[in-house]
Amino acid sequence: MARLVRALTGWATGPTGKLKKAQNLIEQGRRADAFPLLAAAAAAGLAEAEYLVGRCYLEGAGVPSSGIEAARWLERAAKQGYLEARSLLAAVYIHGLPSAPGATPAGAPAPERGPTDALSSLLAAAQFSSRATAEPDFGRAAQWARKAADGGSSEGQALLAYILTSGPDELRDPAEAEKLYKLAAENGSPQGCLGYALCLLRTVTDQDGYQEPARLLRQAAESGLGTAEYLLGALTENGQGMERDAAAAAALYRKAAEKGVRSGQSRYGICLMEGRGVLKDVVEGESWLRRAALQGDPEAAAMVGDIYARGGPLPPNHAEAAMWFRRAAEAGHKSAARALGMLHLTGAGVARDPQQAADWFRVSAEAGDVQARHDLAALVLNGEGAPEDPARIRAWFEQSATAGDLVAAYNYGICLAQGVGVERDDRLAVEWLRRAAEGVVNAQYWLGRMLLEGRGCDQDLEEGRAWIKRAADAGMLEAQVALAELLVNGRGGSRDHHEAAQLFERAAKHGQVAAMFALGALYGGGHDIPWDRPRAQQWFRAAAERGHGHGQLMLGRYLARGLGDERNPAEARIWLERALAQGLSEARADLASLPDSNTVEGEPASVRKRADVSAAGS
Repeated sequence: MARLVRALTGWATGPTGKLKKAQNLIEQGRRADAFPLLAAAAAAGLAEAEYLVGRCYLEGAGVPSSGIEAARWLERAAKQGYLEARSLLAAVYIHGLPSAPGATPAGAPAPERGPTDALSSLLAAAQFSSRATAEPDFGRAAQWARKAADGGSSEGQALLAYILTSGPDELRDPAEAEKLYKLAAENGSPQGCLGYALCLLRTVTDQDGYQEPARLLRQAAESGLGTAEYLLGALTENGQGMERDAAAAAALYRKAAEKGVRSGQSRYGICLMEGRGVLKDVVEGESWLRRAALQGDPEAAAMVGDIYARGGPLPPNHAEAAMWFRRAAEAGHKSAARALGMLHLTGAGVARDPQQAADWFRVSAEAGDVQARHDLAALVLNGEGAPEDPARIRAWFEQSATAGDLVAAYNYGICLAQGVGVERDDRLAVEWLRRAAEGVVNAQYWLGRMLLEGRGCDQDLEEGRAWIKRAADAGMLEAQVALAELLVNGRGGSRDHHEAAQLFERAAKHGQVAAMFALGALYGGGHDIPWDRPRAQQWFRAAAERGHGHGQLMLGRYLARGLGDERNPAEARIWLERALAQGLSEARADLASLPDSNTVEGEPASVRKRADVSAAGS
C-alpha cells in the first residue's frame, strides 16, 4: 500500500502531473502560476509542455514575451513530431524572428497578410520588447509547414499553401498551393476555406462561379476570420453568389473592421459616410477611414484627405487634407499626389510653392495620372518645374498622341508650337493640332490661330475663322473673345459688331478681362452699335479693377473728363498712375492735363477718338 501511495505521489509530482496541473491553472486564468510547472514539464522533454511554453513566450503569458525563446521551445516540440508546434513554428518564421537574442519585431503582423488569421492573431498578441525589426524566414517556415502538412495538420496545409503563393519567387507553386488549400478546406480548416476561396475567385467567369467561393468564405467567416468577413461582405454588397444585401454587407465589414482588417475598416467607413446599408454617420465614417489609413491603406488616406479638402458635413481643413494626401502620396497613391500638388500650387493648407507642386505632379504623372501630366505641362509653360520636365512631358504626349489620344495630340502640338522639350516646329505642330481638332476644343482654337497667322502653314483667314468659331460655339471663352475680335475687324469674313458685343458680354460674365475692356471700347463709340458711354465706363472699370492696363487708362480718361456722366479728377489720377506703372506711357500726358479745378475745360482728343478694340488682347 505504501509503495502504491509513493507511486501515485510520484505521478502527481512528475512531468505529466505538472503538465496536467498547469493546464488546470491555465483554465482558471492563472497563467503566471502555471508557467513554472509547464517549464518543469518541458525541461523533462514533454512535447506538449514544450509547445505550451513556446506559446507562453509568444503571447507573453506568465512570462515576458520573447520571439527567440518561443521559437526555441516550439522547435523542440516540433522535432518530437508535435503537429501544432510545427504549424505554429512555421507561422512564427513567416512573421519573422529577430536577428539576435532579445531583439524582436517592432509590431504585430498586419491582419491582411494572408489567410492565417487565427495564427496571426496569436502572433499579434506577442508584444516583443526590442525596437529591432524582423525579417520573415520563408525557408524555415516552408520546412516546418510541410512537415505539419505531411502529418495531416490542416493548419500546416494552409500555411504551406500561403508560402507557396505569397513567399519568395523561388518557393512559389500556385498549382500545389491550390491543392493544399482545397485539402485544408476539406479537413475543416477556416484558413484553408479562405485560401481556397481566394484561388477560386481568381478564375470566376460568371455569376454561378461565385457560389462555391461564397460558401467557403461563409464557413471561414463563421470561424471569426476577419479577412473572410471582409471578402464575404464584398460579395454580399455586389450580389455575387448570393442576394445583394447592403445591410448585411455593412455588418460584415464592421466585424472585419473591429478585428483590425484595414480593408474592412475602409469599406465600413465608406458605408457610414454614404449611409450604405447603415445609418449615415459622417464622423464615425471618417474615424474608420482614418484607422485604415493609419494602418497603411493609401486609398483610405486619400479619402480622408478628400473629405477635409472638399468640406461638407465636416468643415474643410486644408492643412489636415495636406497631411493625409501626403501620407497616401508617399505610399504611391497617384491621385493623392496630384491633389497634394494642387494644394501647393494654390497655397491651401500649405505654403504656396509651385516647385513643390511640380514635384508632386511629376510623381503622379509618372505613376500614370494623365491629368497630372497636363498640370505639370501648364507649370512648365509658366517656367516652373525641373530642367528635365519639358523633355519628359513632350515624350509623354508624343507617345500617347502616336497611340491615338487626341488630347495628347493637342498637347504635343503645343509643345512643338512653343518649343517645349523639343525644337520648335510650327509645320509639325499644325499637323498634330489638325488631328486633335476633330475632338478637342482647345486644338480647334489653336489651329484657328495658326491658320490666321500663317504659322507652319499657308495663311487662310476663312478656315482659321471657321475653326475659331467652332471652338467658340463649344463654349471656350478665349475662342469667343477671338471670334468677337474677328467680327469687329472683319478678318476672315463679314463684320458684325452686334454679335461681337454678345460674344464679349458672354465671356466677360465668366471673368474674361479682355472681353470687359473690349465691351468698353465698343460702347465708347465709333462702332456699328449705339454709343453708351456710361455703360462703357462700367466695363472699363470692371477691367481696370482686375488689373487691365488699358482699362485703367480708359477709366482714368473717362473720370478726368466726365465722359460717363461722372467726373472725378482725384480718382482719375489714381487710375492713370496705375496705367503708367504698367508701362502705358501715354498716361503721362493725361496726368499732366488733369485740371486743378472742378471746371472741365474740354475733352482731350485722345479720349474723343474711337477706342481700339484690338487692345482687348493686351
